[in-house]
Amino acid sequence: MKNALRLCSALLAALAVSAHAADSKCEAAATDKKLSGAARTSFVKKCESDSAAASCDAQAAEKKLAGAAKTSFTKKCVEDSVAKNAGAACEAQAAEKKLAGAAKTSFTKKCIADAGA
Repeated sequence: MKNALRLCSALLAALAVSAHAADSKCEAAATDKKLSGAARTSFVKKCESDSAAASCDAQAAEKKLAGAAKTSFTKKCVEDSVAKNAGAACEAQAAEKKLAGAAKTSFTKKCIADAGA
């Protein structure tokens, strides 16, 4: 049981590191392409989603999933990864704007909803 928990912890840590690396990589690629505004947002969102899909496919392969189980796992994994990245980005934007309390909560909630759209 302890080994299973250690393995899960290691996988989650690896996913978090790869998600952060993908986020930095996508932002850097958008900067290199000199994108701004909606084009930059769209590019970064797709880049992060593609990166999450690759990471989730690797996890599914490690678990030896196939067929519908692999599809279901990968879909949920990508959604969770993208939502996590959106949450972190929205928190950072709220901090930049020096929001606190209800204003921060409202901003973050709307930002995450917009990111998911």
